[in-house]
Amino acid sequence: MRIDQIRQRLRASGAKPCHEQRVLRAWAQALALDEGRSRAEDFFPAPLRVGLPAMAAELAALAQVRSEHAGEDGARLLVELADGQTVESVLLPRDGLCVSTQVGCAVGCAFCMTGRDGLLRQLGSAEIVAQVALARLRRVVRKVVFMGMGEPAHNLDNVLEAIALLGTEGGIGHKNLVFSTVGDRRVFERLPLGDVKPALALSLHTTRAALRAQLMPRAPRIDPAELVELGETYARATGYPIQYQWTLLAGINDGDEELDGIVRLLAGKYAVMNFIPYNSVAGTGFARPSWEHAAAMARHLHRRGILTKLRHSAGQDVDGGCGQLRARISGVQGVDESEKPAIEIRVGDGFLSDLHDDTEGR
Repeated sequence: MRIDQIRQRLRASGAKPCHEQRVLRAWAQALALDEGRSRAEDFFPAPLRVGLPAMAAELAALAQVRSEHAGEDGARLLVELADGQTVESVLLPRDGLCVSTQVGCAVGCAFCMTGRDGLLRQLGSAEIVAQVALARLRRVVRKVVFMGMGEPAHNLDNVLEAIALLGTEGGIGHKNLVFSTVGDRRVFERLPLGDVKPALALSLHTTRAALRAQLMPRAPRIDPAELVELGETYARATGYPIQYQWTLLAGINDGDEELDGIVRLLAGKYAVMNFIPYNSVAGTGFARPSWEHAAAMARHLHRRGILTKLRHSAGQDVDGGCGQLRARISGVQGVDESEKPAIEIRVGDGFLSDLHDDTEGR
């Protein structure tokens, strides 16, 4: 289901713009329609009042918790969609939420569990917002990051429609909506055109184009230098720094050559480098570097003027990295890692903030 379909059904039931806005705000913010000075029965047209219970039930069925996995750094929700497919949402610290945009993923990053089965289907914009509404029934949500299962750039119309609603009726500040992508030129064409302009997180992982093609075999072929330039243009236009994601893989992208490359690409840029040590799983061919080595890398970049954040990979205590919860029920074994939401720890002055916090003080 798409948000535009909900709007059309509301209008077919006699809703005026003010009625439509109130229904969508109540849904996206998990509020009762009777909140405020006017009761629903005094405010809505009769045909709309008759149809609202059925619509509410249908919206509630878009996303339901199939299982919840509490960890030290937040709860992982395995969310069942109306057709029985499942995706993952993550309740993050500091009132944050990570949502999925696809069932599966077509990018096939070598270190990520989500893409192992490929892309199964897109999520409609209403299914994306439904994950936020579901989380808000549990706790406050002030930040939403599109970093769960899927590549948002491959479902651009639905993701942007969801962002537009969350940044208006959803009551979330635009800089607290974070669009994550491996890099797609359509993103840089479309995001600046919207009334709601989200912050942007770019999956970089290496400064070497050939290695990037190996790590992300089906990502668009954009040279890392070009990707950074596209990101910088967007950062300066919006006033939000670009968050560059870098999954640390021992012996692959954690050497001095990469550090020099990062300095070359990001020096003087409005950017934050996020280092995330890989979640090691036997048999994948990848390993995480030592924490001491990762911290030394972060300190080196920090001294060179690159704001760098080193974070604990999320979900290790509950085997809950992106794609793993879904794999448990589908019988897929092995693998994971994700560059997805995680908690940062201090490794030097200026490093103490959450990845998905707002941009103040960066």
